[in-house]
Amino acid sequence: MSMRPYQRGLAMVFTGIVFLSFDGLLVRLAGTDGWTIVFWRGVFMFCALGLVSCLRNRLATLRSHPVASLASAVLLGLISGLFVLAIMHASVANVVVILSSAPLFAALFSRLFLHERVPYRTVIAIAACMVGMLLVFMGSETGGMLSGNLYALAAAAAVGGNLTLLRRYPTIDRIPLIAGGGILAAVVALPMASPLALGGQSYGVLALMGLVQMPLATVLINNATRYLPSAEVALFYLVETVLGTLWVWWLLGEAPSTASLLGGSVIIMALLVHAWLGLRREGHNAMNYEGSTQ
Repeated sequence: MSMRPYQRGLAMVFTGIVFLSFDGLLVRLAGTDGWTIVFWRGVFMFCALGLVSCLRNRLATLRSHPVASLASAVLLGLISGLFVLAIMHASVANVVVILSSAPLFAALFSRLFLHERVPYRTVIAIAACMVGMLLVFMGSETGGMLSGNLYALAAAAAVGGNLTLLRRYPTIDRIPLIAGGGILAAVVALPMASPLALGGQSYGVLALMGLVQMPLATVLINNATRYLPSAEVALFYLVETVLGTLWVWWLLGEAPSTASLLGGSVIIMALLVHAWLGLRREGHNAMNYEGSTQ
């Protein structure tokens, strides 16, 4: 049985966020400076997705909306670079918590620019998740991390803006946009990077990020905007707050506080309830449609 559009969107964004949640861990394991990570990750993403775009002739939709396509590529490049720089200047827990404010920006931009009504369930879920975010934030060290926090906040705004833009132009192919964002980030980072001064393990981690983890995450998340409002897609970035913290805790020993664990539980519960309500409403709509056609 094929999935309905809402179910397909949920599956895509959730799977994409799970892949994305390894980002902080891989940045730590790369063992080099932020600009070098941004450069190599961007180059690898461009190689992987640029090749797919050329082989499958997926550039045609960009020509019909050149300004929107360029804007999205720039925002994607900003998101990639800002996230890495934030991780290099602040704790992973801090960064993913601040990044979880993306739904607020997405809801605001959708309302302002798309005149898209934000469902009450999404507003309530965002409010509940913000409570969870505050609890996580209480368990994080914040002294001396202002620049990292600001990078993370700017990344959250860019995420909300890009998801809203893609919602406005659903026919634009996401894959060449992501490839373009990767190469733009690499070009900007190159003057500050040291791309040839790494060990073999660092290159392996960066290749894993740029060729597998980030392409899969960004393609799935950005394609989910075809089926879900941008505010709902952004809401799932809150899952990264929990998973991203857990990965570095289990594997690198960056243990979160009790407040962080409690806040993460609030976030996960809010998302589960939100998804359940959305699926139930989708089911009611399908039943009403079938009844009206009989």
